[in-house]
Amino acid sequence: VQLVESGGGLVQTGGSLRLSCIVSGSTFSINFMGWYRQAPGKQRELVAVITNRSGRTNYADSVKGRFTISRDNTKNTMYLQMNSLKPEDTAVYYCNAQSSSHFNYWGQGTQVTVSS
Repeated sequence: VQLVESGGGLVQTGGSLRLSCIVSGSTFSINFMGWYRQAPGKQRELVAVITNRSGRTNYADSVKGRFTISRDNTKNTMYLQMNSLKPEDTAVYYCNAQSSSHFNYWGQGTQVTVSS
């Protein structure tokens, strides 16, 4: 499984960005997909997750009501729509896929910077 993110960038406080993650390879083995982020000096944290079959979602409290995770299985793509961005959302955002055997795949990361 290969994951390639895109869509990061620099945005002002209150702005929006949409991240994309294109998935290729043995996608049939994937149970969950999600977005994580890691800010400088901090641990990587879960932002949002979506189950591959049912589309059920879950979010970190810090992004609830502002971020939306979705996927388009016809395009093998997962999205993270980020609205009302805050400086504390600044981080490298990583796409993640977890297989049925609980193996984790990671993308290379995309930088999101929110200026105050």
